[in-house]
Amino acid sequence: MRGLLTLGKMRSSLAPGIWFLRAFSRDSWYRGFILLLTFLIYTCYHMSRKPISVVKSRLHQNCSEMIKPPNDTHSPNDTTWCSWPPFDKDNYKELLGAVDNAFLVAYAIGMFISGIFGERLPLRYYLSAGMLLSGLFTLLLGMAFFWNIHVLWYFVLIQIFNGLVQTTGWPSVVTCVGNWFGKGKRGLIMGIWNSHTSVGNILGSLIAGIWVNEQWGMSFVVPGIITAAMGIITFLFLIEYPEDVDCVPPQHHGGPEENQNSPEDPGSGPCSPQESSLETAAGCSKEPSTQPVAISFFGALRIPGVIEFSLCLLFAKLVSYTFLYWLPLYIFNVAHFSAKEAGNLSTLFDVGGIIGGVLAGLISDYTNGRATTCCVMLILAAPMLFLYNRFGQNGIATSIVMLIICGALVNGPYALITTAVSADLGTHKSLKGNAKALSTVTAIIDGTGSIGAALGPLLAGLISPTGWNNVFYMLISADVLACLLLCRLVYKEILAWHLLLSKDTGSCLALTQTR
Repeated sequence: MRGLLTLGKMRSSLAPGIWFLRAFSRDSWYRGFILLLTFLIYTCYHMSRKPISVVKSRLHQNCSEMIKPPNDTHSPNDTTWCSWPPFDKDNYKELLGAVDNAFLVAYAIGMFISGIFGERLPLRYYLSAGMLLSGLFTLLLGMAFFWNIHVLWYFVLIQIFNGLVQTTGWPSVVTCVGNWFGKGKRGLIMGIWNSHTSVGNILGSLIAGIWVNEQWGMSFVVPGIITAAMGIITFLFLIEYPEDVDCVPPQHHGGPEENQNSPEDPGSGPCSPQESSLETAAGCSKEPSTQPVAISFFGALRIPGVIEFSLCLLFAKLVSYTFLYWLPLYIFNVAHFSAKEAGNLSTLFDVGGIIGGVLAGLISDYTNGRATTCCVMLILAAPMLFLYNRFGQNGIATSIVMLIICGALVNGPYALITTAVSADLGTHKSLKGNAKALSTVTAIIDGTGSIGAALGPLLAGLISPTGWNNVFYMLISADVLACLLLCRLVYKEILAWHLLLSKDTGSCLALTQTR
């Protein structure tokens, strides 16, 4: 009898711990699921953007070594008879740049509007519709091959529509992840998660490379179908808020370093550092009101750091997207690889991007210095770009190593700003727990960056006829400007570190004197 009573007491004492472990396990499972699902969603978005850069080398190529078909009507001296009109003329680089720019300008304009819609519409519907339409327009781009379309306006029009619907992706997935994950280790988690950009680029290059030399239309059709299918999966399984499935919402503020009075962010947040229990996390997240009001565009601009990081991303994304759209053609022209080989080799830049994104997130979490991490990587990227252009094609081993390093240094800051920094600013203390700002802040930062993404490929198309060296000088200049725009925030972070170090030193001295 005594044994049964003892067992009953043990069970009653262990009951709260068992409940906590079950709740923790369930919450972790849902968070892992949301992280995986949003990873696959944005992988598909980027996968559908990449084929155009691989197919470019097929739309215009040197046909002098190819055998003409018997019924060919081109002149014997025509070396571009196998190219795809209207890209078979000498101005093909300008025309291809116009096709790229149609997508990127539409994307940049649409991004500023998309965040506003993303805050006011259910994310599940918004993302699903965006993915279905994005898959459709990607497929229509490939149908130009099967329908034998040779007019420029078709390619430009499809790219404009595709650019607009693709803006549904980024603010929505960042908002969804921000709803599920708090500030702790956000840089590392989002650094790993943001590898979807590079994984999507790699998959897009490899899928496009399968058909690029034969039926290049399939290079678009297959990614389009996959993207549309992922839209259906998103509609069925995406969960926007932890509260929708009775999970504990994250604590966006609460680390000791977050509550120090830093030069950039005076005052304490809505939750004190001691309030770290699950119940307090839930209470803090719901403290302002049950239905927070969506923030205005200009209200989001007033959040400290939004303007600086937005302008920095403009130049960082200019460099990244120039590589995204022009690297395969650069390798094709300079290293004289085939279209498929150039596309495959260009994926190494994205492999480096995965490494750079994870490293940037890990370092910024450890140092609590997002701006400083970005600035150091940008400083290192500038000479690396020069070295790649000068020596990168001297051998396959050199090319592989330098592409990976360039990808890490170029895409590291870009990944950090569009993920952890956007989420930090979208849940800033000045918002007092209003999570409705996250989508707008993300859209402002990425929308400004998308202006650079539009400018980069356009400038590359205009400058490349004068020589690839000039393109790389343009990229290096953009890198330096991106770094300079962060100087004020880097200075603030250094002051915060100095203040924290002084406090630690003072505490140690006081403890020594007490002893």
